[in-house]
Amino acid sequence: MKVATAAYNLDWLDSWAQYEDKLEAWVAEAAGQGADLLVFPEYGAMELSTLDGAKVAGDLERSIRAVSDRMEDVRNVHVRLAKQYKTYILGASAPVLVGSGRPVNRAEFYAPDGRHDHQDKQIMTRFERESWDIAPGGPLKLFDTALGKIGVLICYDSEFPLLGRALREADLILMPSCTEALSGYWRVRIGAMSRALENQCVTVMASLVGANEWSEAVDMNTGTGGVFGPPDVGFPPTGVLSEGVLNQPGWTYAQVDPSVIANVRADGHVLNRSHWVEQEPRVDSVTISAL
Repeated sequence: MKVATAAYNLDWLDSWAQYEDKLEAWVAEAAGQGADLLVFPEYGAMELSTLDGAKVAGDLERSIRAVSDRMEDVRNVHVRLAKQYKTYILGASAPVLVGSGRPVNRAEFYAPDGRHDHQDKQIMTRFERESWDIAPGGPLKLFDTALGKIGVLICYDSEFPLLGRALREADLILMPSCTEALSGYWRVRIGAMSRALENQCVTVMASLVGANEWSEAVDMNTGTGGVFGPPDVGFPPTGVLSEGVLNQPGWTYAQVDPSVIANVRADGHVLNRSHWVEQEPRVDSVTISAL
């Protein structure tokens, strides 16, 4: 399969049609390159708040509600594009109000036949907890697709090994991210590469990029797209299948062969995924040694 992962820049939108045109241009470009799976970043939907004007876009709470209110329309556009271009799409995540509670950070996953489901972020960053009051969402899911089993760890979630381990049956783990500084980008990237090593799978990182003075939430973003695997049999010795240019908007592409994933899991130089359980009795028996 061919994977396309985005370094996605936000725009000020003057009309809904402008958003539809932008999204279709991105999808058409990747599909035109033969991509079977497209991955957009965390909080890429925040540009929709600009449709309600500068006062709304610049206010944390009002921007959350403005974006959440448009997500049904966003879903309809993605369903149409996934069917039209015959590709899987992980849409950019958005704050979504669920019932009468606080919003969750939700990424919707679309299949070429129009079916869709979502993955919510599990663990909130300090900004999401302390400023936005974003809530942890529903459980982790494993999507069984024609491309293989696919999981999603949204940004900060990628930095937690046990969340990655819960998705150990996944052939690919998608990691949409939104990071302000270079250090944040590298935290997620290190998480992505670590989960690829531990699970002997492929991880796909998408990033929000660029400056947006109109927003308090996504005002500065650093990153690029990247596709990673274990540095082992059938993969590059660095584990890097592909990486984009830092902060340059556009797609990063990589070819992913599921048979190579199956082979490294069965007969790699190391077998991290199978040997994971050998940690458990050893970490439970840690002793203190005074020197």
